[in-house]
Amino acid sequence: MRKTDIEKHVRGESQFIDDIIVPEGTLYAAVFDSTIAHGKILNINIEEVKLISGVRAILTSKDIPGINQVGGIIPDETLFAENEVQFVGEPIGIVVADSYGTAIKAVKNIKIDYEKLPAVYDPREAFEQGKLIMPPRTFSFGNVDAAWDKCGVIIEGKVESGGQEHLYLETQGSVAIPEEGGKIKLISSTQSPTAVQRTAARVLGVEMNNIEVDVLRLGGAFGGKEDQATHWAVMAALAAHKLSKPVKLVLNRMDDIRMTGKRHPYSSDYKIGLTSDGKILAFEATYFQNAGAFADLSPAILDRTLFHATNSYYIPNVKATGISCKTNLPPNTAFRGFGGPQGKFVIEAAIYKAAEKMGIDASEIQRKNLFKDGNIFYYGQEAKNCQAENCWNKADELYQIEKVKKEVEDFNKVNSQFKKGFAIMPICFGISFTNSFLNQASSLIHVYTDGSVGVSTAAIEMGQGVNEKIKLAVSKTLSIDPDRIKIETTNTTRIANTSPTAASSGADLNGNAAIIASKDILDRLLKVAAQELNITDVAGIKISNEHIFHKEVKTDLVWTDLVRIAYQKRVSLSSHAYYATPEIYFDKTTNTGSPFAYHVYGTGITTATVDCLRGNYTIDSVKVVHDFGKSLNPVIDIGQVEGGIAQGIGWLTLEEVSHSNEGKLLSNSLSTYKIPDIYSVPKEIEVCFLEDSENQYGPFNSKAIGEPPLMYGIGAYFAIINAMKACRPNNEFVISAPLTPEKVLLGLYSDIN
Repeated sequence: MRKTDIEKHVRGESQFIDDIIVPEGTLYAAVFDSTIAHGKILNINIEEVKLISGVRAILTSKDIPGINQVGGIIPDETLFAENEVQFVGEPIGIVVADSYGTAIKAVKNIKIDYEKLPAVYDPREAFEQGKLIMPPRTFSFGNVDAAWDKCGVIIEGKVESGGQEHLYLETQGSVAIPEEGGKIKLISSTQSPTAVQRTAARVLGVEMNNIEVDVLRLGGAFGGKEDQATHWAVMAALAAHKLSKPVKLVLNRMDDIRMTGKRHPYSSDYKIGLTSDGKILAFEATYFQNAGAFADLSPAILDRTLFHATNSYYIPNVKATGISCKTNLPPNTAFRGFGGPQGKFVIEAAIYKAAEKMGIDASEIQRKNLFKDGNIFYYGQEAKNCQAENCWNKADELYQIEKVKKEVEDFNKVNSQFKKGFAIMPICFGISFTNSFLNQASSLIHVYTDGSVGVSTAAIEMGQGVNEKIKLAVSKTLSIDPDRIKIETTNTTRIANTSPTAASSGADLNGNAAIIASKDILDRLLKVAAQELNITDVAGIKISNEHIFHKEVKTDLVWTDLVRIAYQKRVSLSSHAYYATPEIYFDKTTNTGSPFAYHVYGTGITTATVDCLRGNYTIDSVKVVHDFGKSLNPVIDIGQVEGGIAQGIGWLTLEEVSHSNEGKLLSNSLSTYKIPDIYSVPKEIEVCFLEDSENQYGPFNSKAIGEPPLMYGIGAYFAIINAMKACRPNNEFVISAPLTPEKVLLGLYSDIN
């Protein structure tokens, strides 16, 4: 198994926005932004800046020819602040200059006067003040209120989960190139080319066909470039439009971290009711989502939280309420898992607390309540081909849960300073955009006369290997060498109306579209082969490893000859195909339907060791049985699992997003924001592919892999908590993530607990 991009990466040949050779005369833009969290703009003094040699323009909201609006789901966000600023880092304008250094110098000399207004940073406080992005939403199933009387055990509690910085290697950026007729070509680091195209057209006051967006690859994204890459591309487009010059805008790391949103912090309340033997009868949760200053993707992210409120468990009575709260922080945005991890963390905390009260291990409750085929999700979808129990049972068979438990107990009996803990994390994650209309994709395939193939789709390669999977899908369909296939840049002129590469659906949607286009060309070629071989039985002809066979007998005809002959016979060697995920729907008035094509399942077993004196900890191992379906590329898929585990552990243990009382980001660099390094990732990660899992909706029966593995990181949190419990059995620990070493010490020794 190969990943072609890796070869380019290690040679230094891969190009990103900052590597592109820009046209002669390119100008450079830098952003000036708000230094306060909330206030009125009284005056912007740019007189000194105008005198700086090399400054070409200073653009603000007054220079926008179209509509000053970049909001997607809810139109509530301006490209440049007009009269009022809502967060530290909100863009007010850009300076365009002959060099990047000059632009940065100019930005530092801009003086802005404000009238400060009250600011709010906590979602519960925002809720109390009525500051909401949209009205609350509730998913309800069964009768929660009537179920409490039937419960032998009822637990109520509160859960806090923090934000997370994307920290993609390539920062946000774009190059805008003016073309004849007032058109603009945008080379953008975005997961959403059409969103950039649509928004640029709106801001410039032109039609979408005047904007071309081209994406070669991204240097990482994790959701941070699904919506928020749009702003910087549109700023560059505005400058290019106004000055009729190419303009490059790339944020430096400090600006990127300060100005962009993170994973949404949540503050949540829960109530869980069980029978005395551990069967969950009722679950109720309220999620206070910290959306930040504007909607961004918060409504859709909150939806996915509500869709994943019960994780991998069947619960007959559920009530989940989501409240998106408007605060004076940068608009929080998509991050791997897209609200699902926040929901799953709450149910796992509830189970942990219930098990603690019942004096049993949480795994006993988890195992007893796993989804089974035919169970109904609380949003109305039936569980089909459910692999929850199969993953658990396989993990038990391979890794011997009782043996792990005993080894932990034996270690803790003979060690006082160090204690071990273990936790099991089953996962269930729905695959599809929850907004059904986004579940569509197109592919354009050309077979050239020498037998080589060019493939265009809407998929964005951001390190996850989607290009390699699409190449493999086309290769398998046509039965030709993958080296003959080139995946083209993602371009809104070749593939229009693209959905974002997100929701773990990039390979599914675009791979299926590419397969349909490939089959279309293949059908034509097989007819040509039948004519050339004087065979009437087209059904008996196939291509295998670039040779043409008739009834399993190899003929003298090969791929390159067949393509040449088809061209000479004036048979089309191109195909544009469309794919829409079938059988999905969701009624937002009743919050019921079948929103997902399928679900991904898995079970992870995590062990951790805590130094009870210092508060430090290590994640000893994460062992996983994961439902990949029939993997298209096991090497890529294992890499996605390992990376997801590390990122999930980082979110729940190390990565603490911190702001001052004035709303300024304190964790604004790699010296103040800790991410997992080689010393903090698990010492051992073992991944087992679940056998005999089929998936009719994935290319060649594969399943999506991008987001689900991140949820295994939740197991690390509770493994650490269980180790702490072994050290201080009588303590009741606050469930608040990230669980940094400082919090471990507070939990072990502070009188707060």
